[in-house]
Amino acid sequence: MNMMTRPASDTRSDTVFAPGPLVLAALIFVAALSRLLPHPPNFSPVEAIALFGGAFFASRAWALAVPLLAMLVSDLVLVGMLGGSYAMYLGGISFWSVYACIAALTVLGFGLRGRTSAPRVLGYGLAGSVLFFVVTNFGAWLGSAAFYPQNAAGLAAAYVAGIPFFKWTVAGTLAYSAFLFGGFALLRRRLPALRAQTV
Repeated sequence: MNMMTRPASDTRSDTVFAPGPLVLAALIFVAALSRLLPHPPNFSPVEAIALFGGAFFASRAWALAVPLLAMLVSDLVLVGMLGGSYAMYLGGISFWSVYACIAALTVLGFGLRGRTSAPRVLGYGLAGSVLFFVVTNFGAWLGSAAFYPQNAAGLAAAYVAGIPFFKWTVAGTLAYSAFLFGGFALLRRRLPALRAQTV
């Protein structure tokens, strides 16, 4: 009878070494570190990694933590590469507005769980790009009193200044969403352990 029963330790080991979270984290870190490569302004994986984490991590805590950590690691590497000019960004209002967007977009990504069709990912990506534009340009206005008057006219000027970059935000979000969601879909076809709704 005991020989027919699977030992509890085997079950624990399957849980500990489940490949899903590691695969998700690896994809997110690769996307985040691609920020180190030359790219157009605002062509970024930020929105895509947040939506992707929210869509597929079974643990909501990990869904929030991994994209934020990946972004922080890439920011610290950029500080090492670019020095003081980029270091001034860390900890400022613009910095916190970007990280607030990552958290908000991860929560938005929860709505993609089990429903990651191309049209839905496209819609969520566009919504995420708009949210990022609204929040980060507000942060740029709030954190740049010397450049933007702290009134309605200054806020409007901050949003107008951000418009030329919005197309790159959308392009980056859609490109990285295709890489993350599409790449993970291909991996799921090959690895049965990844086929659950969330991993």
